[in-house]
Amino acid sequence: MRPTMKDVATAAGVALKTVSRVVNGEPGVRPATAERVRAAIERLGYSRNESARVLRRGRTATIGLVIEDVADPFYAGLSRAVEDVVIGHGCLLLSGSSGEQPGRERELVETFCARRVDGLVIVPAGDDHGYLRPELAAGTKVAFADRPPGAGFDADTVLADNAGGAEQAVRHLLGHGHHRIAFLGDDPAIYTAAERHRGYRDALGGLYDPRLVAMRPPAPGTARADLERMFALDRPPTALFTGNGRCTVAALRALGGREVALVGFDDFELADLLRPGVTVVAQDPAWMGRVAAELLFRRLRGDGGPPEHIQLPVRLIPRGSGELPPRAP
Repeated sequence: MRPTMKDVATAAGVALKTVSRVVNGEPGVRPATAERVRAAIERLGYSRNESARVLRRGRTATIGLVIEDVADPFYAGLSRAVEDVVIGHGCLLLSGSSGEQPGRERELVETFCARRVDGLVIVPAGDDHGYLRPELAAGTKVAFADRPPGAGFDADTVLADNAGGAEQAVRHLLGHGHHRIAFLGDDPAIYTAAERHRGYRDALGGLYDPRLVAMRPPAPGTARADLERMFALDRPPTALFTGNGRCTVAALRALGGREVALVGFDDFELADLLRPGVTVVAQDPAWMGRVAAELLFRRLRGDGGPPEHIQLPVRLIPRGSGELPPRAP
């Protein structure tokens, strides 16, 4: 049977309150007494039951996480980081994938709230989060990651520097002599895709050509068709910027060994082992997940300050593909 705090008090010959103070790191216990309590804790193998503790405070010790797709390496990394923080706070994580469907996002959130989760970390698929207002009024805390909530809904939000990273990628290609730079991006309705397109366009300025832009859900077949159309232009691209890891992989498959300078947004497994290695703008999904989860727990501890909007930096990693010179088609 699991030892209780009362068992520790009996073994150490102290009051239950004294054990509670030692376990919770509170002052007011003499060093010798505290040492006797710690010895009893070690001898009995006592560990604090965090779930019971938070339940006594009117909480359920559960957090809900809604991401786009658990199979996506980016969201897998974010999810694992959130889980580590949640477990570190003695809580349980419930998670689900929205599949970029606003209705599925709302369904997951409402299901989690029906189970009385204490807080939510959401990668939003939709742009209307008014449905969350009753949950917030009931005391549920929320933090958004990777994308902001819909207009008119303000909450703690952790984003990457999407536009700035895209600008950095395009300026890198411009610096290596490229003036015809194509962009393969995800669905423009997605916040991150739109922001990366904005950075791409801002970096090109007067060199921007809408014929060199294709934005839709990434797939090898569509990437191949888009690239073939671009390469058939009178002035085809000599370089390519891809809007996320899936777009990069789809483009590499579609290129089939054709040598085109390439910079992708998001690092991906084996990118450094290809020849040439793939130059990327890397963000840190684990960092994003940790920051969002810690913001959430800060709110759960009673922080009532205004919502925070955190933008995490990204970095360009040159590996060879983004440094290729322009070549005639």
